[in-house]
Amino acid sequence: MAHYDVIVLGAGAAGMMAAIEAGKRGRTVMLVDHATHVGDKIRISGGGRCNFTNINATTDKGRDRFLSENPRFALSALSRYTPENFIALVQRYGIAFHEKTLGQLFCDGPATQINTMLLSELRQANVVLSLGTIIESVSRDVEGFAVELSNASITSDSLIVATGGKSIPKMGATGLGYQLATQFGLRLTETRPALVPLTFETGALEKLKNLSGIAADAIVSHGKTSFEEALLFTHRGLSGPAILQISSYWREGDSISVDLLPHEDAGEAIRALRKATPKVQVQTVLGALLPKKLAQLLGEELDLPGMVGDFSDKKLAEVESILKSWTLKPVGSEGYRTAEVTLGGVDTRDLDAKTLGARNVPGLFFVGEVVDVTGWLGGYNFQWAWASGWAAGQAA
Repeated sequence: MAHYDVIVLGAGAAGMMAAIEAGKRGRTVMLVDHATHVGDKIRISGGGRCNFTNINATTDKGRDRFLSENPRFALSALSRYTPENFIALVQRYGIAFHEKTLGQLFCDGPATQINTMLLSELRQANVVLSLGTIIESVSRDVEGFAVELSNASITSDSLIVATGGKSIPKMGATGLGYQLATQFGLRLTETRPALVPLTFETGALEKLKNLSGIAADAIVSHGKTSFEEALLFTHRGLSGPAILQISSYWREGDSISVDLLPHEDAGEAIRALRKATPKVQVQTVLGALLPKKLAQLLGEELDLPGMVGDFSDKKLAEVESILKSWTLKPVGSEGYRTAEVTLGGVDTRDLDAKTLGARNVPGLFFVGEVVDVTGWLGGYNFQWAWASGWAAGQAA
């Protein structure tokens, strides 16, 4: 039976980083995954260009862009392994990249460059890689951990769980990490799909069906939380960056508010159009400000017949209100099938913030998406993966 200092379960972003760092310290490491390739999520991320980090992830504002029952938990790892650290690694391999928007860094070329880089780092750290391998069971005794694989039985002093969340099951996502946490007595917070499109009931979809494929810049709000990015109408409901962001905060039964004219004075715009074109209906006025089909829908929802030149200030206020705070009530989301990440996970109360080690199980670590830390869209979750993996790799 082969013995390693460290076994890492899961060859995604966090798992690879943990294995690399442990190997650099001279530890013997085996990295195991049931997939036949490393980093499947890396490969498809960012439209195949990999949004590998966000330069704002460790700024004062960036620190508030990680959701958790304890939002401060992530700061220790993030402050010690920063975006600059990962950028330096990318530059060392000569990978060209660019900033898209809002601090998001993307590869100029294919995302597979990041996987190739990490595979090179794994080789240099002498990590043993076992892909296409099923993890059948994990146990622990006074001597360490025993892992039964589909092709071998192995043991280790330390075990790092980097098996991810439930998002995108077609790529092999499972709840193994949560099962192992429960097995070893760690608590879990509620898990749910995050960074996911929102859906509507049949009646609302019937009204919205003609808008499928239409995009608009918008500010989407839920309570005090707002995101200003693109919104996209789909045949199921709403998607686009603004919707994916707000989905992490939205809960069933809640409404969202949409400002369709960000940073514009809608009242002033409508009054100017009323003055310039008094003998038109409200749909025509809205059509001067929005995509035609969206203007038609809002006009029907307002149900204000007559010419805008005859509208009272009260009626104009109704038009302004729907432009600046259109209220929509989703009934659900597309679920884990399309969710980019899983919200919730291993309760941070049971983990050491510096090492990601389980407080009551020496040698056991949880990193990446399996932990109750979820970042905003735009490279934040990858930075958490790099930082948490790095932190565990320094301690395992």
